[in-house]
Amino acid sequence: MPSKTKRAGVPAVLGQSPGFRRGAEALAAARPFVKWAGGKARILGDIRSKYPPGLGQSIKKYAEPFVGGGAVLFDILGHYNLDAVYISDINRELMHAYQTVRDNCGALARRLSELESQYLPESESGRNNLYYGSRDRYNALARSGDASLELAALFIFLNKTCFNGLYRVNAKGAFNVPRGDFKKPRICDAGNLMAVSDALRNVRVVCGDYAQSETFIDGGTFAYFDPPYRPLTATSRFTAYSRDGFGDREQMALARFIDRLSARGAYVMASNSDPKNADASDNFLDGLYSRRKIFRVGAGRAINAKGHGRGKINELLIASY
Repeated sequence: MPSKTKRAGVPAVLGQSPGFRRGAEALAAARPFVKWAGGKARILGDIRSKYPPGLGQSIKKYAEPFVGGGAVLFDILGHYNLDAVYISDINRELMHAYQTVRDNCGALARRLSELESQYLPESESGRNNLYYGSRDRYNALARSGDASLELAALFIFLNKTCFNGLYRVNAKGAFNVPRGDFKKPRICDAGNLMAVSDALRNVRVVCGDYAQSETFIDGGTFAYFDPPYRPLTATSRFTAYSRDGFGDREQMALARFIDRLSARGAYVMASNSDPKNADASDNFLDGLYSRRKIFRVGAGRAINAKGHGRGKINELLIASY
């Protein structure tokens, strides 16, 4: 795709280069373009310290099912030379947003700039009208199976203006997060969208279950899995990124999948909650991954309605190497 011309104050999208060996400075600048529950920015240093030796040298492929906001993805794209990269998530609208940023960044940034210029000057009641009207339109488009630029723009707009950047759906699959109280949200970050578009240029973007990555992952692949976390208590459950839940049965299936990938020589890392934060005798995940290396790292709670619920807790990093 050739570079796009500047228009309406939005920078032109960077042109393509082959492979993943583009300018390191441009790639390193890319960062997540949406906020996502369970995002890894807070513990990225800990995760980075556990990357497998040989990444970018003997290990030339990277896979990230459950990509979410992509903090680890963009860190790796910004620092390592790779031959092939695969990302996926079961959330159709999230992956559509990734595809749109990659393939149609200029037009997306222009639409987000329009939404920002409409939203920021509004009164509280005006913001409410624009937000909830946009949420209704987004849900109607998503329900119809729409795959337009407008769907991606509304997805990002709602992410930037909703309560705490949550993505949550109800039993019918409708996005139902209320408006947040951000005074001046940055709805259109054209510079970062341009950097992300360039970073994703040759990344394979898939909407689907993590198991679909098996055909991509081989002995020369680093694969990072960040599934919905096992809840620490019955009242802390938050797995509603889609209508499908992710309970203990799904956690066990993922552990078996990781075992299978590890057996073929893949370098696998996974994240999860640490059950011992709530119950020192809970060995569920320690037992599931007893054949793997398990590291406990401190992490702040990123999403909690009450300030006192955002303290430091441990998370698990699980590695097959």
